[in-house]
Amino acid sequence: MKVNKQAVNNILEEIKPARLIAATKYVDEKEIEELENCGCLYYGENRVQAFLDKYDKYHGSGHWHFIGTLQKNKVKYIIDKVELIHSVNSYGLIDELEKQASKRGIKVHVLIQVNIAREESKHGFEEDEMSQVMEYVRKCPSLIVDGLMMMAPHIEPEDTRIYFKKTKDLLEQLKEKYPEYPLNELSMGMSQDYKIALEEGATLVRIGRALFEEE
Repeated sequence: MKVNKQAVNNILEEIKPARLIAATKYVDEKEIEELENCGCLYYGENRVQAFLDKYDKYHGSGHWHFIGTLQKNKVKYIIDKVELIHSVNSYGLIDELEKQASKRGIKVHVLIQVNIAREESKHGFEEDEMSQVMEYVRKCPSLIVDGLMMMAPHIEPEDTRIYFKKTKDLLEQLKEKYPEYPLNELSMGMSQDYKIALEEGATLVRIGRALFEEE
């Protein structure tokens, strides 16, 4: 896999003012440095060990996000190395994030993952649980909720619109109810559906495949 520079440049221009989170699961630090040379400064990792390997070898000025499923026993390895954790999807993970953050005396920025389409194959809280989740997080002074993350079903891109819209509406409701949190980020949209996500309010799009080409 190598960086498709033209595609990266086009997408960076197309999505403004949203931010591109390059999903770098299948590339190493050399390709990440190429992304940085193209102006892409945010990298999303899915696996903790692979992230740690790249983190040690990468010497650029980009920003790391964690976008994959995060196991509780791996939190301590990344909590002080990533700027934003997109995939907070359980009370147990909330507890562990608070524990590790307070131990280090740091504030951790997170997104709450919502399973807006109620898919059994996907992680995340259901929409009607979110008030309960936010009340729970209120007891965690080390956590700052920047917004929501979701994954749309694998269906025709236009058919995903309703799920992106529902996530945006949910964020607006939470913003009114919990003014102590920023709640201004919506991480939604991937290579196949990011254009629809942007139209419905995405501020962060997680794109991998569309940025690369086979060597």
